[in-house]
Amino acid sequence: MKFLYKKKIYVTLMIAALLMLTACGTSAGKDEKKSDEGKLSIVVTNSILEDMVNQVGGKHVDVHSLVPIAQDPHEHEPLPADTAKTSKAELIFYNGLNLETGNGWFTKLLDSTQQKDKEDKVTFAVSKGIDPIHLESKGQENEQDPHAWLSIQNGIKYIQNIEKTLSEKDPDNRADYEKNAAAYISKLEVVDKKAKKQMSDIPKDKAILITSEGAFKYFTQAYGLRAEYIWEINSENEGTPDQLTRIVDLAKDLKLPSLFVETSVNDKSMKTLSQETGVPIHDGKLFTDSLANKGEPGDTYLSMMEWNIKQIHDGLSK
Repeated sequence: MKFLYKKKIYVTLMIAALLMLTACGTSAGKDEKKSDEGKLSIVVTNSILEDMVNQVGGKHVDVHSLVPIAQDPHEHEPLPADTAKTSKAELIFYNGLNLETGNGWFTKLLDSTQQKDKEDKVTFAVSKGIDPIHLESKGQENEQDPHAWLSIQNGIKYIQNIEKTLSEKDPDNRADYEKNAAAYISKLEVVDKKAKKQMSDIPKDKAILITSEGAFKYFTQAYGLRAEYIWEINSENEGTPDQLTRIVDLAKDLKLPSLFVETSVNDKSMKTLSQETGVPIHDGKLFTDSLANKGEPGDTYLSMMEWNIKQIHDGLSK
């Protein structure tokens, strides 16, 4: 009897211990789940928007960029992970202004994930309210140039649109979103003011920016330069004989100190232009459609713009 009594106590204590462990495990699971659900699940179309949303959203957002760093957002082939993230996204931010049209990849992704049906509640263009610049190439005059973020004032509008959307979606954290956006905008205003002052130092006959893609119209409009290029927008027709002939003749006449190439394009056409004209390519590549890799100069929108401004000023001031 004594043995049976001790055995009964032992079994009772074991059951109690197991119940406590189960309770702790369930509690931890609930906390972990709550932590995951506490962040807004957000998908963006490129690394520039990823940084902007992180700057505003801070600890309240979990952001996935569809287009990897250094790749072209004009045309993209979504991966299975992109489809999975998009289907579950609470918010989807895209640039608009025809950036994500290309091969229709973005529209197809929204269709396949049933997010297009919820477009007004889930999907938002950060370029809303931007005064668009239109393309100049024959037959494309009605199409919008998408590279509005290369003007910092437009970038500030992006931040404001992101803050408004996050605040409406998650009003409990509105104060944090407003605080983060205001702090970031303050930093951007400083860089914008500095850029205008720096670019005004460049002689007018040298204040002409020649790049591969014509992505810098918003930038040159904002900072008092003139934009020239080999091709106007990334497409299947890049660096054609006619395009090269036009820009070679122009560059010879202008006698500029530097040409510029972007991180997201093949530099073959720009090297040909340099060889034909004798104008050197500036050492520092410019950022257009993508940030740099983490830890490198240009890995945030702010540092990307600071880098571009410095490279352009240095290259044209020689």
